[in-house]
Amino acid sequence: MRFLLSVLYPVLSITVFGLYPSMTIGPKEGWQVYSSAQDTDGRCICTVVAPEQNLCSRDAKGRQLRQLLEKVQNMSQSIEVLNLRTQRDFQYVMKMENQMKGLQTTLRQIEDDRKTIITRNFQELKNKMDELQPLIPVLEQYKTDAQLISSFKEEIRNLSMVLTAIQEEMGAYDYDELYQRVLRLDSRLHNCMGKLTCGKLMKITGPVTIKTSGTRFGAWMTDPQASQRNNRVWYMDSYTNSKIVREYKTMDDFVANVVSRTYNLPFKWEGTGHVAYNGSLYYNKYQSNIIVKYSFETGRVLAQRALEYAGFHNTYPYSWGGYSDIDVMADELGMWVVYATNQNAGNIVIAQMDPDTLEVRKTWNTEYSRRNAGESFMICGTLYITNSHLTGAKVYYAYSTKTSSYEYTDIPFHNQYFHISMLAYNSRERHLYGWNNGHQVLFNVTLFHVIKTQDDS
Repeated sequence: MRFLLSVLYPVLSITVFGLYPSMTIGPKEGWQVYSSAQDTDGRCICTVVAPEQNLCSRDAKGRQLRQLLEKVQNMSQSIEVLNLRTQRDFQYVMKMENQMKGLQTTLRQIEDDRKTIITRNFQELKNKMDELQPLIPVLEQYKTDAQLISSFKEEIRNLSMVLTAIQEEMGAYDYDELYQRVLRLDSRLHNCMGKLTCGKLMKITGPVTIKTSGTRFGAWMTDPQASQRNNRVWYMDSYTNSKIVREYKTMDDFVANVVSRTYNLPFKWEGTGHVAYNGSLYYNKYQSNIIVKYSFETGRVLAQRALEYAGFHNTYPYSWGGYSDIDVMADELGMWVVYATNQNAGNIVIAQMDPDTLEVRKTWNTEYSRRNAGESFMICGTLYITNSHLTGAKVYYAYSTKTSSYEYTDIPFHNQYFHISMLAYNSRERHLYGWNNGHQVLFNVTLFHVIKTQDDS
């Protein structure tokens, strides 16, 4: 799964009902980890919300917590020393207490018969008094130690309350431990995602504006068949009268406008319904119903083929016009082309196309007028049609090639810049790429998936 973390909010937040984020959380909030990787409905779900690392391990709160812990440890050691000392002093005091009781008895005897025993006991009494003399400072130190211990205990009690409050605010786990938990959850999530089959569109969120450039109309894309290391971006400004395709090595280069290569196509294009697929560009040749396959590697046309009866050059465009009669698409099941014919009364025709020869393998006739469609895209063999290219747009109609049936839907999405002239699904990233009034945007999609089990295979 690839996320544009350099563009999006720097907080990890993943919920997979399809595969994409459905919540964010402020960076100053604490860790939350939800460890379910598959729910009872068979959906892959992994939600992890985390603050930035420096908010856990290097910020003022972290330093305060460590300092308090060190202080408590030092105080505990001091209390232990005092405890040993007071135990020793207590034993000494007990011994002195016995001696003092004996001294009191002796004094009573002296009082009874001072004359007869004064001489005999005088020396003994003197020795006893000399032995008891050190007791006075010992008792004073004992009282001081007892007060100090009491003070220490009270301070530790207060510190414990502070530490508890800080732990509740920061979370009960340190960053490293939580990071390891996130890695384990990520592994479980990818295992769950590996079982995902095609899904049904449930929700569209966003968009995220990647860049603002070009004219009002255009197309941009990445290759869904490329490896994970290959993140090239292609950019085709305008809907006609151009043959220039710009390539960027990465999305960051695209944002920074660092062009890595420029292609001069042999034929101009019409519309914005182009697609990059397995290293080649597929597009509608200018003023024709011909599909062209152009190799980025060799710079040559590998194939071209006319779509029988397909309208072109604003015969059956989308509602925004722009010679958008023919729309080439790709999804999890392969390549498609969407157009309209007189034979189908100007309604949309879906054709599955061989990506090598451009031969049409099978077609489906829908009952949705192409001129009434704002844009359309394929996901898992289902064509989703928006009811408008203007504000308030939503996915209004879905046609399944698997069942050859349609349904009306109600999936709104935010047309932020009020005029969409390109909307295409990328099955590798599971984003919708959009050209929105001179803004290149990405939408997240939420898909409902059915999990494959061992019994299903």
